[in-house]
Amino acid sequence: MTKRPSLTIVGTGFLVAGQVTPESWSAIQVSDRFFFIVGEPATRLWLEQQHPRAESLHDVFWDGRPRQPAYDEIVARILAPLHQGLDVCAAFYGHAGVFVYSSHEAIRQARAAGFTASMLPAVSAEDCLFADLEIDPARDGCQSFEATDFLARKRAFDPRSGLVLWQIGALGVVHYYHRDLWNRDGLDYLVEVLRRSYPADHPVVVYEHMQLPVCPPLIQRTALAALPRCTINTHSTLWVPPVAKAPVDEAMLARIRTSSLHRLYAEAV
Repeated sequence: MTKRPSLTIVGTGFLVAGQVTPESWSAIQVSDRFFFIVGEPATRLWLEQQHPRAESLHDVFWDGRPRQPAYDEIVARILAPLHQGLDVCAAFYGHAGVFVYSSHEAIRQARAAGFTASMLPAVSAEDCLFADLEIDPARDGCQSFEATDFLARKRAFDPRSGLVLWQIGALGVVHYYHRDLWNRDGLDYLVEVLRRSYPADHPVVVYEHMQLPVCPPLIQRTALAALPRCTINTHSTLWVPPVAKAPVDEAMLARIRTSSLHRLYAEAV
């Protein structure tokens, strides 16, 4: 039986090759064609050394181009050699499944065409944020939203849990630009909405993961009202700590403690 061509999507994490898993590295090595999009030149150089047919997809972006056609072009270029009978691997910086439309769409279209397609886990910017800010998301809970979606859809959230807002420097922008901050006015709108749930002096953190081992992460601690005065770019993520501790539902807690499941657990330990 002839083996069907396969598509494997991987993430490179950050720190050049430092966060590439052995599983992802192997997928790159054994593929017939290899495509990639990464955030800085050192990782690009390393990836080009890992595969004789490594091909950057950065040329799909140019100043002022709508982002959706660029994403669709990425999908088409990844799938083309798959239809030619070749095994394909595509790498995206960070986690390939986090804020990467093209990776999910390529897998969907590949499977619809009868090919095998999979995605391997990787280090995301949120993973780096938890480590660098020493946050345990299980302590108070954690909510995560893309910043434009958070504003435009009036997302319901609990200010007593941690809040992660992605891409705060690109609020409402659907085009690609060769500049760091795409919408400064959007930061004022973001503060306006958050002020409905947090005081003006509530501490927040603007975070940007490190991309090179010699560069520390960008961590700016500030008051919510002062957020627009921070150094912010399209890679910046906002961490908003809980405004207060959520109260305990004593009645529910009592039910849990007296449940048969609790008794079984107590007997086991």
